[in-house]
Amino acid sequence: MKRFLKSVAVASTLLALAAPLQAQSLADTLIAAYRNSNLLEQNRALLRVADEDVAIAVAQMRPVLNFVADAQQRFTSGGQNSLTLGFNLAAEITIIDFGRGRLAQEAAKAQVLATRHALVDVEQRVLLSAISAYLDVRTAAEAVALRQATQRVITQELNAARERFELGEVTRTDVALAEARLAAARSLLAAAEGDLAAAREAYKFATGSTPGQLSPPPALPRTAANLQTAQDIARRSHPSVLQVQHEVTAAELNAERVFAQRHGSVTGSASLGQQFGSTTGDSTTATAGIRYARPIYQGGQLNALHRQANARRDAVRAGLHQTVAQVLQNVSVAWANVDVSTARIAASQQQVRAAQTAFEGTREEARLGARTTLDVLNAETDLLDARTQLLQAQAAQQLTTYNLLAAMGLLTVDHLGLGIPTYDAEAYYNAVRNAPVSSPQGEALDRVLRSIGRQ
Repeated sequence: MKRFLKSVAVASTLLALAAPLQAQSLADTLIAAYRNSNLLEQNRALLRVADEDVAIAVAQMRPVLNFVADAQQRFTSGGQNSLTLGFNLAAEITIIDFGRGRLAQEAAKAQVLATRHALVDVEQRVLLSAISAYLDVRTAAEAVALRQATQRVITQELNAARERFELGEVTRTDVALAEARLAAARSLLAAAEGDLAAAREAYKFATGSTPGQLSPPPALPRTAANLQTAQDIARRSHPSVLQVQHEVTAAELNAERVFAQRHGSVTGSASLGQQFGSTTGDSTTATAGIRYARPIYQGGQLNALHRQANARRDAVRAGLHQTVAQVLQNVSVAWANVDVSTARIAASQQQVRAAQTAFEGTREEARLGARTTLDVLNAETDLLDARTQLLQAQAAQQLTTYNLLAAMGLLTVDHLGLGIPTYDAEAYYNAVRNAPVSSPQGEALDRVLRSIGRQ
């Protein structure tokens, strides 16, 4: 009498019992995604690019030493040809640049901080994709189990209808209806198996490995007590907001640096050379000097560069306001989706209970002759649809909660407490920020490069 319910219960029990055998939890999935993400690796390299901009800005304020070798052949009409060879060491240093070098270094440091927060935002997207893939695989696997249970029950219903037809209790129409419903169940099972195969491929793309048996998701993570608190957290901690804040700082510093170009610079130079001439003999020269130069007229280029830098600064400032507004909107939408998914679960649970009662009653009434085979099959379909919607609602609640966490800027390895080593953004920066050439800092850089597999 309750074969359908028993089949569904058995399928669910088998899934629950099998999970611990190959415990592939949501935490395992997130760790695999973090460790195998090409997108994260790409953005870590971009962060190292930004780190090197600080080293470049530092190096531009240091002395420049060049070795120069030249040869000159002189031809005269009187036939007195001469060959001169010269070897020189030439040094030049910027003594005063009216703050441009310092501003360039500070702007580069601000851009490094912006890029770090951009990396955190990428981390959030990678983890959220892994969560979505994990939930999709579980939902698809459970949907397959339900479809298989339904097919088994409809097969039993078809066999029973055929037996009753032989006894003259039902018509051929009842048998045909059961046969049609069984064919539809097989089609839906094939579709569910296709969805599961696609979900498994998406999981492999997100984590780098094919999923085994996935354990049930853990308890929902804590978010915030209310919407206002969630928005306040997002305004303070979302990586997109923090990124643009540092980009505003960099743009303001760059605007000051461009304006300082009109003040010129004071440079010092020195050279030491040795010349060898076929007619003049050998000679050694040494020179030293100091030079101040500032632009007087460049066709309006400096003014244009300054206006351009100010416009970029204004654009980034406006972008900050837009980013904050977008983040707050995302939090509001995510909060509403969490409420909707919670209400959807409650409604789906009530629907399952009602569909289960209706199915049991229809089966009993059919046994007594008050209902037809079609009524029983329809009740079975309603129960299956209700259970499927409940599975989808439960997965949606998980996903919307993690979406809210990401909208608040908290969907990170550290906040989730996954307990794995994370990429150390400070290590590479500390090794290169003073533009090392060959020194203990250079050795530290070599160690950092080896630790991230880049040497």
